[in-house]
Amino acid sequence: MTTFADAAINTPQRVDTSPEASFSSFVARHIGPRPAEVQEMLQALGLSSLTELVKGTLPASIRHDEPIPFPSVGVGRTETEILEELRTLANKNQVFRSYLGMGYSDCITPPVLLRNILEDPRWYTPYTPYQAEVAQGRLEALLNFQTMVIDLTGFEIANASLLDEATAAAEAMAMCEGIKGGGERVFFVAQDCHPQTIAVVKSRALPVCIEVVVGDHLTYAFDRPLCGALFQYPATDGAVYDYSEVVRKVHAQGGLAVVAADILSLALLKPPAEFGADIAVGSTQRFGVPMGYGGPHAAYLATRLEYQRQLPGRLVGVSKDAEGNHAVRLTLQTREQHIRRDKATSNICTAQALLAIVAAMYASYHGPEGINAIAERVHSLTLRLGEGLRLLGYSLPSQPCFDTLRIPLGERNPQLIQEHAEKHRINLRVLDTQTLTVSLDETTTEADVVDILTVFGLGQEAMLPKASDADYPTELQRTTAFLTHPVFNSYHSETEMLRYLNRLVSKDISLAYGMIPLGSCTMKLNATAEMIPITWPAFGRIHPFAPIAQTQGYQELLTRLEAMLAEITGFDAVSLQPNAGSQGEYAGLLVIRKYHEVRGEAHRNVCLIPHSAHGTNPASAVMAGMKVVVIKTDEMGNIDVDDLRKKAQENASTLAALMITYPSTHGVFEEAITEICDIIHRNGGQVYMDGANMNAQVGLCRPGDFGPDVCHLNLHKTFCIPHGGGGPGMGPIGVAAHLAPYLPTHPVISTGGSDPIGPVSAAPWGSPSILPIPYAYIRMMGERGLAYATEIAILNANYIARRLEEHYPVLYKGAEGFVAHECILDLRSLKAKAGIEVEDVAKRLMDYGFHAPTVSWPVAGTVMVEPTESESKAELDRFCEAMIAIRQEISDIEEGRANRTDNVLKNAPHTVTQVTADTWTHPYSRSQAAFPSPESRRAKYWPPVARIDNVFGDRNIVCSCPPMDEYE
Repeated sequence: MTTFADAAINTPQRVDTSPEASFSSFVARHIGPRPAEVQEMLQALGLSSLTELVKGTLPASIRHDEPIPFPSVGVGRTETEILEELRTLANKNQVFRSYLGMGYSDCITPPVLLRNILEDPRWYTPYTPYQAEVAQGRLEALLNFQTMVIDLTGFEIANASLLDEATAAAEAMAMCEGIKGGGERVFFVAQDCHPQTIAVVKSRALPVCIEVVVGDHLTYAFDRPLCGALFQYPATDGAVYDYSEVVRKVHAQGGLAVVAADILSLALLKPPAEFGADIAVGSTQRFGVPMGYGGPHAAYLATRLEYQRQLPGRLVGVSKDAEGNHAVRLTLQTREQHIRRDKATSNICTAQALLAIVAAMYASYHGPEGINAIAERVHSLTLRLGEGLRLLGYSLPSQPCFDTLRIPLGERNPQLIQEHAEKHRINLRVLDTQTLTVSLDETTTEADVVDILTVFGLGQEAMLPKASDADYPTELQRTTAFLTHPVFNSYHSETEMLRYLNRLVSKDISLAYGMIPLGSCTMKLNATAEMIPITWPAFGRIHPFAPIAQTQGYQELLTRLEAMLAEITGFDAVSLQPNAGSQGEYAGLLVIRKYHEVRGEAHRNVCLIPHSAHGTNPASAVMAGMKVVVIKTDEMGNIDVDDLRKKAQENASTLAALMITYPSTHGVFEEAITEICDIIHRNGGQVYMDGANMNAQVGLCRPGDFGPDVCHLNLHKTFCIPHGGGGPGMGPIGVAAHLAPYLPTHPVISTGGSDPIGPVSAAPWGSPSILPIPYAYIRMMGERGLAYATEIAILNANYIARRLEEHYPVLYKGAEGFVAHECILDLRSLKAKAGIEVEDVAKRLMDYGFHAPTVSWPVAGTVMVEPTESESKAELDRFCEAMIAIRQEISDIEEGRANRTDNVLKNAPHTVTQVTADTWTHPYSRSQAAFPSPESRRAKYWPPVARIDNVFGDRNIVCSCPPMDEYE
């Protein structure tokens, strides 16, 4: 077998041996090590070629010894070529003025936010803020988001965002059932909720046996016990109802009231908490985030303080650091799946951090007066449109509205109106055969309203009525102040906002600063050429429910990307709908569940999950209505095949699936993978593969070829969508032919298979506006470059493992002594020898200018390191030298040269305030504290806070912005 890189680098006949000789020029820019460095690293491993490394790493049973053809990928394109290709696709989209509503609105992204958040790698490349000391900027921004939501909804606590409004509503339903526990599993949904929300709630309820009753809240008797009820505010047809009485009825039946509230309307309408609701959900998309054909957008969930421990998703809280200063961190993390597994609050720990930050900064930039003015203007234009329609002879309902009008057509021909709308490049929503709706937004002008009136007047000249003085009835009016914190009242000029954003982002470590060596997270290059198209209006201003004829560019991109992912994985069909890896897991299990049900085996509900699995796996299985049975792992970190065989046979009559991460979370390719799949199939189950570690497989093997039936892909890992500080992400699934009929559909635009499961996301294709990123990556790398990237990812991990193994034991290795694309370093012995915890090493790395690797997962007391293919040999060496230096600092403690309790590790990280203070009481020098390496002297990253007190934060939960003097 000759690998692609060997052909490029080692072929004697070539004069030019650089990657550019056989790859696109982009490959050389994406890959970190230069060809000569690749040879040096191979020599350090005692190898002569990448061929040897691949043979020693991947089991022969799954390895392709010849290049895998990817016809739809082809040869690599240059950056210029791919931008031209994507521009051609974008130009096939038609950007109509979409007044479709249904939870999506066109909006204006302030240019200062567009350039300095969405287009700034310092914001879009950081990891989830688990190492809070090096994430203070984005944590403060997310705290602002929570405060914004708390203020507008009237509740005491809100999370740091969820995936979309529909899934937030489903999470709220599960939250209601969890709080009420064991009682009536009935959830009422008002029929005038958005259709995609109703459908996603139903999808979520079905496998866990919650009965969803959809009805008219005005006529429903509310005469049976409920765990909860969901209402839209305003309703999908625009009507604004006073829900206070119906909320009392829900409470009388023992349920909790959930309100899906339009975030902008809450500037004018009474907040849900004030009329008795218990939970509010919604989308913050219209706060400066482009529609993007459906996402990504940040949803919110707010509730009463008493339900804080049942709140799904991430929660940012205020704590203090070692100096007693204000500091921010993720709080109540014991709720998350990696700790609680099948008992987790939800499988969704994913946030939409980047988009939540945009929404929060939109609120800060406009402030309360600006947000109120935008809401008043939208509402006023809506009232003027309504009056104009009445003058044209339309009979509109008298119900109060905010931005949406329900327009009965009477005897008028709806087709004729739609034809006039199309001539004006306007999209109207068809509510039923004789009713249309129009939803206005921030971008709507008086001229737009005149055009809408012209459409409904079938071409006759229209006049815009004067502004109306109509106001909401007292029971619907907002009377309480909102966005009162100084953070929403200090940055209204572009200069001040620019400086605020820069102050925040300078506190964080991103890929723009240095390597983020997080195992299982694949923090690699998000190339500029990949990122540029996502803010083009032809991709960003498309409504998710725009007619297919207007979205031909998107359709072509989606079809091509599905084909490329199918070829790369070896599966027969792909669904792009899941908008996070966790959603991909859930969707994959629902597809398996449907497969068994169709075959008359709905009783199959046991899911086998290895002890080494990703934490989302058990939580996803529970959400899919399955019973989790844990499989042991052996001393090498592999699945215990005997235990698997035993439990598969014991549960043969009820076995639904095995969930397996491959390569494993222990960082190795398990030799028995084909046998493992065979065991499951022989016992009637299906194999779900967690594809989080596809970066070790692309181009070298394909899961569809060696046994799995379904696999999700983390496009925000292997395929270069950036992490965004904790979201966005995409988790599409690939499936074998027998599962293809069951891929998820959508109630508004049909997708999926011939006998599909219900939707798992609010939009038909999840978050399409970020799909140009993996599309561009795959096309620029080409089929040869993709495999080369995998080889270098494996090389980089093995190089780090070899350099560090004499200082920190490598916990698991494969049969030939190699790791996959990541390695686990064992630090557990340091506690007994020197009193040093793994957390101390993580914090000390900050003084060296590094984000820590993944800490204490999947094995407590270890770190998991994944360098990716994008990091140069120089950066790998810089990390290794930092880790070696830290090991020497630990040896100083072990051998008595450093104090066991007052040392550079226990006190790390060290801030500029500490090392410049007038007094210094530590037994080590200021220089040793702050400048432990030559690199730290040349380019010093200063942690903005000292070590944060996690216990204090959990015991004193504050999840909104504290007074500004605490930031000083």
